[in-house]
Amino acid sequence: MTADGLAMRDVVERTGVGEATLRAWESRYGFPEPRRLASGHRRYDERDVELVSQVARLREAGVPVKAAIEQARRGAERAPRSVFAALRRHRPELQVAVLPKRSLLAISHAIEDEGASGASDMLLFGAFQRERHYRASEARWRELGRAAAQAFVFADFTTVRRPRAAPVEVPIPPRDPLEREWVVVCDSSESAACMVGWERPGREGGRRLFETVWTADRETARVAARVCCDLARDDARDLVEPVVARLSEPVPRSDDELRRAESLTGRMIAYLATA
Repeated sequence: MTADGLAMRDVVERTGVGEATLRAWESRYGFPEPRRLASGHRRYDERDVELVSQVARLREAGVPVKAAIEQARRGAERAPRSVFAALRRHRPELQVAVLPKRSLLAISHAIEDEGASGASDMLLFGAFQRERHYRASEARWRELGRAAAQAFVFADFTTVRRPRAAPVEVPIPPRDPLEREWVVVCDSSESAACMVGWERPGREGGRRLFETVWTADRETARVAARVCCDLARDDARDLVEPVVARLSEPVPRSDDELRRAESLTGRMIAYLATA
């Protein structure tokens, strides 16, 4: 990668799509759309790599080139603002549980602890709805942030902040879908997990209730992490792009997936027992 972006050779190396194919797609379909330097050389960004990789996956599945490119473009235009909606589309079979706040807190802590006990390359994302909710957990999240390779938190902050050795604070725009969501996502080479709760309007019996999904499936957690990166891109592009590059790599596999899932479930049960 050069200082002014990714060269074509970088895209070829990252996506497995040959230079001749990239040139042909650009000539016939106007895809991808690299910037041109004064020298005439092409420069790409991480979003181009994501889209080219998506087209390559669709081609492997038998989708014609033109249709694959159109599908990738439509997906980019419809980049979700809701992590909950993205997971529901990706995994409609995931069971949705209606849970009170105390249960979400227990599940969140279990996922955070499991992630922090894994590899040092952990990526961590959290959505807190309101700044006051994050401030109540800030000490814990600062500690988690120190153990992570990169961490981002979302709430109705007034401005983006990059505290030293702490998660990047990303504002949620007014009336944004993320305002109603409680999110925690951990992704590392050792394990991954996520939980997303969508808060129902009003209170039932005086309680805040959330329609909730959670999973230790790495592919699903990766989807949630990518959505979070999209949400942080405008405020922290320089920090997000390297994370996006890592998330575009194949999901690592290991021989202890079952043990990790059991460990996470055990933590959840322990927290729920004292909730």
